[in-house]
Amino acid sequence: MTNIQEKMPQADMIKWRRHLHRHPELSFHEVETAKYIKKVLADFPNIEVSSLTENSVIAILKGNRPGKTIALRADIDALPIVEESDVDFPSENPGVMHACGHDTHTAMLLGAIKVLSEMQDKIAGTVKFIFQPAEEEPPGGAKLLVEAGVMDDVDMVFGLHIAPNIPVGMVGTRKGPASAASDVFTLKIQGKGSHGSTPDLSVDPIMIGVEIINNLNNIVSRNISPFDNAVISIGEFNAGKTANVIPDTAQIQGTVRTNDKEIRQFIKKRIEGIVDSICKMYDATYDLDYLLGYSEVNNDSDATDIVMAAAEKVVGKERMFEAPKMMGGEDFSAYTDVKPGSFFILGGGTAAEGCGYMNHHPKFKIMEDCFPVGSGMHAQLILDILGQG
Repeated sequence: MTNIQEKMPQADMIKWRRHLHRHPELSFHEVETAKYIKKVLADFPNIEVSSLTENSVIAILKGNRPGKTIALRADIDALPIVEESDVDFPSENPGVMHACGHDTHTAMLLGAIKVLSEMQDKIAGTVKFIFQPAEEEPPGGAKLLVEAGVMDDVDMVFGLHIAPNIPVGMVGTRKGPASAASDVFTLKIQGKGSHGSTPDLSVDPIMIGVEIINNLNNIVSRNISPFDNAVISIGEFNAGKTANVIPDTAQIQGTVRTNDKEIRQFIKKRIEGIVDSICKMYDATYDLDYLLGYSEVNNDSDATDIVMAAAEKVVGKERMFEAPKMMGGEDFSAYTDVKPGSFFILGGGTAAEGCGYMNHHPKFKIMEDCFPVGSGMHAQLILDILGQG
């Protein structure tokens, strides 16, 4: 363990994380979570605390000399998932779970603040710690914070995400696109119901929906180059309730992931065209709500060099890896859209340690041994950029 890791308050981070894990709150409802973060911060010296948006917490540490302003971000919301993990501190909020690890992100950033808040004399500049609500639900809490001005005085921003199936002590990053643009659409098809024995008198929304889905699945395979990345997945298709009734309506929901702005717009137009032409062909009407969600996280080259230098100090070169390009969405992109920044991956444990279930799985679990690495990375980044030796 390196010196910076040894300074991290592991027992405190476990205590904070387990409290947050037991009391998860959904996006845009993180009232008690924000209160708890402020309560913990109240015990740290030299920290100014405020809120820019509902349920956000912004903590400021000013060094004893002027300099750049560096932001560190942790997301704080949970997911609508019934927990099935075997931890001793399961969710006490039925149907809500910290299944993406945001409880760990929050605890690790608090740990870094506790250490850095006592090093004011070693910092030239300002550190802005952002506890962000609503990462899981577009338009996302990051977008609202950026619109409220959180990045206006920031020179560079950093964030991390914990990941299972990666050994504790590993840190990964990559330059350029690090995640996918994440869009969602909801389609309501209005047909004409009928008795199951008289399909000729119906406008069958189920048949129309099936034809639409089949054609959507052809977009990636027949319109996108195999050298590019794109995903279209249907997550919901609801219609009808019984065997002998052709329903009036059907609802389809899906997600689109891309790494290229032109492909993103092309797929949107293609989906709109397919839905319109097929519905017209069968005399159905429709309502298509297509939401352009998070853009892709774009890791700045200089900022990523800083992350790699910090990782070499915290975990050593042999425990660093090039993170694969994700097709997952991440609203950290709202920050890198306006300021240079870098987002990196923290190993949270292996399948052999019981950490084989991916983020958003009801059995998602991580090893708390990784906390000193994550919080150490936060602190090392600040000392490398703003440190006075």
